[in-house]
Amino acid sequence: MIFYKTLIYNYCLYPFFMNTSKTIEAKLIDDSFKNKAFSILISIGIAHLMNDLLQGILPSMYPILRQNYQLSFFQIGMITFSFQFTASILQPIVGYYSDKYPKPFSQLYGLFFSSLGIVLLSFAKSFTLILISSILVGMGSAVFHPEAGRISNLASGGKFGIAQSIFQFGGNIGSALAPLIVALFIVPNSQHYLLWLLIASVIGFVFVTKVAYWYRDYLILNKYNNKSKESNYLLSRKNVKLAIFILLLIVLTKFIYSASLSTYYSFYLIDKFGLTIKQAQIHMFIFLIAHMFGTLIGGPIGDKLGRIHLIWFSIFGAVPFTLLLPYANLFYTDILIIIIGLIMSSAFPAIIVYALELVPHKLGMISGLFYGFAFGIAAISTALLGVLIDVTSIGLVFKICSFIPILGAVCYFLPNLNTIKK
Repeated sequence: MIFYKTLIYNYCLYPFFMNTSKTIEAKLIDDSFKNKAFSILISIGIAHLMNDLLQGILPSMYPILRQNYQLSFFQIGMITFSFQFTASILQPIVGYYSDKYPKPFSQLYGLFFSSLGIVLLSFAKSFTLILISSILVGMGSAVFHPEAGRISNLASGGKFGIAQSIFQFGGNIGSALAPLIVALFIVPNSQHYLLWLLIASVIGFVFVTKVAYWYRDYLILNKYNNKSKESNYLLSRKNVKLAIFILLLIVLTKFIYSASLSTYYSFYLIDKFGLTIKQAQIHMFIFLIAHMFGTLIGGPIGDKLGRIHLIWFSIFGAVPFTLLLPYANLFYTDILIIIIGLIMSSAFPAIIVYALELVPHKLGMISGLFYGFAFGIAAISTALLGVLIDVTSIGLVFKICSFIPILGAVCYFLPNLNTIKK
């Protein structure tokens, strides 16, 4: 109510009062937004949960789709490619556009496309329809993530790492629940049971709508405080570009390895240990839960100890465990995958916040660039890994992938932002 009363005052009564009144009223509005910030972070986290639950269903369905439609690993890789590549191409474009022309309600369209993709997947009877459904899910991801990432930053109250962790934690919960839902409800029944996921869509729409109205009001408030943000660090434009490039290389190494797990880990467990589809999905759930908690703790740790140190730890700390994974029995595979998930995922909030601090005036474009690049790398690598698995074996491919995180050592060349503040 404070917000709407203030708008009436400023736009209707302003001509009769001095400019200082506008400043006082704007401060009242700003205070009301600060009071709502945490609830908005929780709401965007829940909306992200529902959105990524829908998107996580697609890779969780791979063992069923391969069994039902006799798909090759290359075709499985192409399903991921169509989803991830669509998202990777569109996300930076959406982010760049929304920086110039913010669209508070665009996340509703993103959730709609993801829901439409799941509906089509529930009725898909051919490889072509599966590809189309994956493209729709990719479009949903592309529209949802840039604006959602921007809003979590705006509502952070300066605690950017914590805000990113809450936002990504919600998405990771959704991704982790997806294989569990498939194992418990889809495997024993049929593909048509995917329609029950529309309940998640409805819940997502409720929370996205709340966030959209807050963001709309924030944009109106910003008319009072429309100063462009500048970086707080003494870095030349050349060094900023170099730092962004290094961050993208780190994302490349992380997401090539993550793509091998998210797409083919269930098949790896089935092939090596003779598990059923349902059993493999449960073990997949273990990895995703670890990934989820790694993201949650990564943001606060990055805020407190420094993002550069967390990024280093996520690279060098994970390598010994990724190298051991292909040689472990089932029990130690679960132990190692928990450690890998916790360590590797902890740095992604830090990477995003690090990039946003370098270029704070382009929140949408940076969010879209990094999410899009991550999706693009996952898209290309899963397609290539699928071909390699068909030609060789899934065990050999996992041994090769275990060395990929070593390439993240380029993080050594990142500048320590704590030492170059203005």
